[in-house]
Amino acid sequence: MSPAIRIGPLVFPTELAVLIVAGLVAIVAARLINRRQDEAARLSTVLWRALIIGLLVARLAFVWRYRNSYLPDPINILDIRDGGWNGMAGLAAAWVYALAVVLRRHAPRAALLGALALASATWLGGTRWLTPTPQAHPEMTDIFVHNMNGAMADLSDFRGKPTVINLWASWCPPCRREMPAFAAAQAANPDVNFVFLNQAEAKPEVTRFLKDHAPTLRNVLIDPGAEASREFSNRGLPATLFLDAQGRVIDVRVGELSAASLAQRVEATRAASARAADVPGAGD
Repeated sequence: MSPAIRIGPLVFPTELAVLIVAGLVAIVAARLINRRQDEAARLSTVLWRALIIGLLVARLAFVWRYRNSYLPDPINILDIRDGGWNGMAGLAAAWVYALAVVLRRHAPRAALLGALALASATWLGGTRWLTPTPQAHPEMTDIFVHNMNGAMADLSDFRGKPTVINLWASWCPPCRREMPAFAAAQAANPDVNFVFLNQAEAKPEVTRFLKDHAPTLRNVLIDPGAEASREFSNRGLPATLFLDAQGRVIDVRVGELSAASLAQRVEATRAASARAADVPGAGD
């Protein structure tokens, strides 16, 4: 799953942390490789610029890909907590800048390319390590949940289509902020199940919130013991589980999702379901 870094009330995507760590690895490596103080300082400047360029391009490439989601409220482009990054675009931009510097002979070639290669390996290895392996979670079907009528519900009933399970509570500000994006996504993606699993609130509270803020939501369930939150998000809310059509959890996002980052993950979940359907025995 894709964990998140929590600092007090703030939740930052781990993908962003990996990009930053890769850049810092390059800067430290450059200083170790090149002991000459003047060249090391010049090299560090180039690498800092490559890191900044990479981060900017990674964000802008994602924003451009999902630009329609940002058009209603462009200020959300600045909210990097949503996890919207195109890491490969950022990495490519950093390399283009570094190669331009090498051609202009503004930095030691071997040290610069070596440091950037190490940073690339760090980023690729880190993202590969963070990429979840699809796996069945039988405990999902064991979680005691009920619908808004008070009847028992079974999460396994949603198998057969890609499924997004949002863990939320009405007292959680980021949960409330992201709810319009989920409502719009549910309406726009009839081929995907969207399940809204409230964590440990009483039915009157949930009913009141839905009436005032999200009257169109379907598949609202209540997890009275907040078992799903303890199992998958380490008590952090909001959290969103992405399952393929076989009911396997392929991604977990802890923290607020924007319309764009939600669309990105829905696309990935749909694609994972399609790949699994093409593999003989994948649904066994």
